[in-house]
Amino acid sequence: MTNADRYKATFLEAFQYDGNVEELKYQAIEEWDSVGHMQLMAALEDDFEIEMDVDDIIDFSSFKKGKEIMSKYGVEF
Repeated sequence: MTNADRYKATFLEAFQYDGNVEELKYQAIEEWDSVGHMQLMAALEDDFEIEMDVDDIIDFSSFKKGKEIMSKYGVEF
């Protein structure tokens, strides 16, 4: 499984979502509220064995923005 596939799968699993995750933005779906956000961040940190800074967690506002942030931690897509 590629990093892109793992990233997408983490979103799908965290939100139990079956739509197009590539267009998702924070609070665009009911599941991506503040609690869902922290669950997603924890899942991404576990799946990719990284630890994000608080500022990056706050800035993580969409699927697309998340890819940019993840690249700061050596995750290549």
